[in-house]
Amino acid sequence: MKRSVIRRKVVEPRAVTDGEPDGRDGGVQSVDRALSIIETLAEDDEGYRLSDLAVRTGLSTSTVHRLLATLEKRRFVQFDRDGSKWHVGAQSFSVGATFARRRNFTAQAMPYLRKLRDQTRETANLAVVDDEAIIVLTRIESREIMRSLTKVGGRVAMVASGVGKAVLATYSDEDVNGIICRQGMPRLTEKSIVRPSELFRELQIIRRQGYAVDDEEARMGLRCVAAVVYSDCSEPLATISVSGMTSRITDERLPVLGCIVRTVAAELTLVLGGVMPPAHQD
Repeated sequence: MKRSVIRRKVVEPRAVTDGEPDGRDGGVQSVDRALSIIETLAEDDEGYRLSDLAVRTGLSTSTVHRLLATLEKRRFVQFDRDGSKWHVGAQSFSVGATFARRRNFTAQAMPYLRKLRDQTRETANLAVVDDEAIIVLTRIESREIMRSLTKVGGRVAMVASGVGKAVLATYSDEDVNGIICRQGMPRLTEKSIVRPSELFRELQIIRRQGYAVDDEEARMGLRCVAAVVYSDCSEPLATISVSGMTSRITDERLPVLGCIVRTVAAELTLVLGGVMPPAHQD
C-alpha cells in the first residue's frame, strides 16, 4: 500500500523591496533612501566616492549605485569622472531654491544685506527658522578672507548660533525650555553655552541690547552678530547677521556691529511691512 506524503508549503517572510511601503511609518523605502543620499551629498562640497557614500548612508554599494543612476537621470546628482566622485546635481538646486523663493522677502532683503556687508566689511547673512533649526537662505560674502560658519541651505541649532539666540530671545521661557528639551545643548566648542541658566541670562542681555552674539560658540575663530526682522504681527520673520573671524570682529567692534545690524534689521522690517515690538523694559 502506497503511503501518501503531505507536503507543506513553506512561506518565506516577504522582504520589503525598494519600491514598497515601509510598514513602520507608511513611507516608501526607496524614496527615503534616495533622499538620504542627496542629504549626504549636500554635507560636503568635495563630493563622495561610491564606497564612501555607501558607508555614510548605511546602504549596500549596489543599492546606492542603483539609486544614484536614477537620480542622475533626473539631474538630482552628477558624477565627476575626473575625481570619481558624486555631487549634488542642478535639479536639487532648482528644487531647493523654491524654498527661498517662497520666502518672497529674499529679493527685497538683498540691498540691505549689501548695505550690511559694505558698512561692516563682513559677510552678511539672511536666515529663517525651519523645524526649530536655523537655515541660511542667502548671504553676501565679505571681501575679506572668510571661513563660513555654514553654507547657504545649511542648518544650525538655535541654541548654538547668534541668529538662533536672536530668535530665542523673542520666545517665552516656556517655549525656550521646550526647545532645550527637544534639542539638548550640544557642546560644539569650548565656548558653547551648555547650561540652561546661562542661556537664559544671555537671552535677557539680547532682549535689552536688541542683538545677539555668537562668540565662537559654534566654531572657534568665528563670531556672529545677529538681529531679528519682524513680521506685521511683530513675530520673527527672519534674521540678518554679520559673521567673520575673531581677529576682525574684536571685543571693541562688537557694540558697533551690533548697532549696525540692529538698525538694518529695523529698516528691513519696515520695508517688508513688519512691526517692531515694543522696546524691552527691565
